[in-house]
Amino acid sequence: MDMVTMRNSVGLRDWLIQRVTAVILVCYLALVLILVGKSGDIHVWQRTFQLSWIKWVTLLAMLSLCWHAWIGLWTIFTDYVKHDGVRRVLEVLVLLLNLFYVLWVIKILWW
Repeated sequence: MDMVTMRNSVGLRDWLIQRVTAVILVCYLALVLILVGKSGDIHVWQRTFQLSWIKWVTLLAMLSLCWHAWIGLWTIFTDYVKHDGVRRVLEVLVLLLNLFYVLWVIKILWW
Protein backbone atom coordinates (compact mmCIF):
# COMPACT_ATOMS: atom_id res chain seq x y z
CA MET A 1 0.00 0.00 0.00
CA ASP A 2 1.54 3.32 -1.01
CA MET A 3 1.49 6.48 1.15
CA VAL A 4 -1.28 8.21 -0.82
CA THR A 5 -3.58 5.21 -0.50
CA MET A 6 -2.76 4.92 3.21
CA ARG A 7 -3.49 8.62 3.82
CA ASN A 8 -6.77 8.35 1.93
CA SER A 9 -7.86 5.33 3.97
CA VAL A 10 -6.99 7.10 7.25
CA GLY A 11 -8.87 10.18 6.09
CA LEU A 12 -11.88 8.07 5.14
CA ARG A 13 -11.73 6.30 8.51
CA ASP A 14 -11.63 9.64 10.38
CA TRP A 15 -14.50 11.00 8.25
CA LEU A 16 -16.58 7.91 8.98
CA ILE A 17 -15.81 8.00 12.72
CA GLN A 18 -16.90 11.65 12.87
CA ARG A 19 -20.21 10.78 11.21
CA VAL A 20 -20.85 7.76 13.45
CA THR A 21 -19.99 9.67 16.63
CA ALA A 22 -22.21 12.57 15.52
CA VAL A 23 -25.14 10.16 15.06
CA ILE A 24 -24.50 8.64 18.50
CA LEU A 25 -24.50 12.12 20.06
CA VAL A 26 -27.73 13.14 18.32
CA CYS A 27 -29.42 9.90 19.42
CA TYR A 28 -28.21 10.44 22.99
CA LEU A 29 -29.52 14.00 23.01
CA ALA A 30 -32.90 12.80 21.73
CA LEU A 31 -32.99 10.08 24.39
CA VAL A 32 -32.22 12.51 27.21
CA LEU A 33 -34.80 14.99 25.94
CA ILE A 34 -37.44 12.26 25.74
CA LEU A 35 -36.66 10.80 29.16
CA VAL A 36 -36.16 13.91 31.23
CA GLY A 37 -36.61 16.90 28.98
CA LYS A 38 -40.30 17.25 29.73
CA SER A 39 -39.73 17.60 33.44
CA GLY A 40 -37.59 20.16 35.17
CA ASP A 41 -37.84 18.10 38.35
CA ILE A 42 -34.40 17.11 39.69
CA HIS A 43 -35.84 13.86 41.03
CA VAL A 44 -36.70 12.72 37.51
CA TRP A 45 -33.10 13.36 36.49
CA GLN A 46 -31.78 11.48 39.52
CA ARG A 47 -34.02 8.45 38.97
CA THR A 48 -33.21 8.35 35.27
CA PHE A 49 -29.45 8.45 35.79
CA GLN A 50 -29.59 5.75 38.45
CA LEU A 51 -30.54 3.26 35.73
CA SER A 52 -27.57 1.12 34.76
CA TRP A 53 -28.25 1.22 31.01
CA ILE A 54 -28.48 5.03 31.06
CA LYS A 55 -25.07 5.18 32.73
CA TRP A 56 -23.55 3.00 30.00
CA VAL A 57 -25.25 4.98 27.21
CA THR A 58 -24.02 8.20 28.80
CA LEU A 59 -20.48 6.84 28.93
CA LEU A 60 -20.76 5.82 25.25
CA ALA A 61 -21.94 9.34 24.41
CA MET A 62 -19.02 10.87 26.33
CA LEU A 63 -16.49 8.62 24.61
CA SER A 64 -18.08 9.52 21.26
CA LEU A 65 -17.86 13.22 22.10
CA CYS A 66 -14.17 12.90 23.02
CA TRP A 67 -13.33 10.91 19.90
CA HIS A 68 -15.29 13.35 17.72
CA ALA A 69 -13.52 16.31 19.30
CA TRP A 70 -10.11 14.66 19.01
CA ILE A 71 -10.46 14.09 15.27
CA GLY A 72 -11.78 17.61 14.69
CA LEU A 73 -9.11 19.33 16.75
CA TRP A 74 -6.32 17.13 15.40
CA THR A 75 -7.41 18.15 11.89
CA ILE A 76 -7.43 21.83 12.82
CA PHE A 77 -4.03 21.59 14.53
CA THR A 78 -2.55 19.73 11.55
CA ASP A 79 -3.91 22.28 9.07
CA TYR A 80 -3.23 25.51 10.93
CA VAL A 81 -0.52 25.03 13.56
CA LYS A 82 2.71 24.79 11.59
CA HIS A 83 5.18 24.63 14.48
CA ASP A 84 5.62 20.94 15.42
CA GLY A 85 6.33 21.63 19.09
CA VAL A 86 3.27 23.81 19.58
CA ARG A 87 1.10 21.32 17.71
CA ARG A 88 2.33 18.43 19.90
CA VAL A 89 1.66 20.42 23.09
CA LEU A 90 -1.87 21.21 21.91
CA GLU A 91 -2.49 17.56 20.98
CA VAL A 92 -1.29 16.33 24.38
CA LEU A 93 -3.43 18.97 26.09
CA VAL A 94 -6.53 17.81 24.18
CA LEU A 95 -5.79 14.15 24.99
CA LEU A 96 -5.34 14.96 28.68
CA LEU A 97 -8.54 17.01 28.77
CA ASN A 98 -10.45 14.19 27.05
CA LEU A 99 -9.11 11.71 29.60
CA PHE A 100 -10.06 14.05 32.43
CA TYR A 101 -13.60 14.49 31.05
CA VAL A 102 -14.14 10.74 30.65
CA LEU A 103 -12.90 10.05 34.18
CA TRP A 104 -15.08 12.87 35.49
CA VAL A 105 -18.18 11.39 33.84
CA ILE A 106 -17.32 7.95 35.26
CA LYS A 107 -16.96 9.51 38.73
CA ILE A 108 -20.27 11.34 38.40
CA LEU A 109 -22.16 8.26 37.18
CA TRP A 110 -20.75 5.56 39.44
CA TRP A 111 -19.58 7.28 42.65
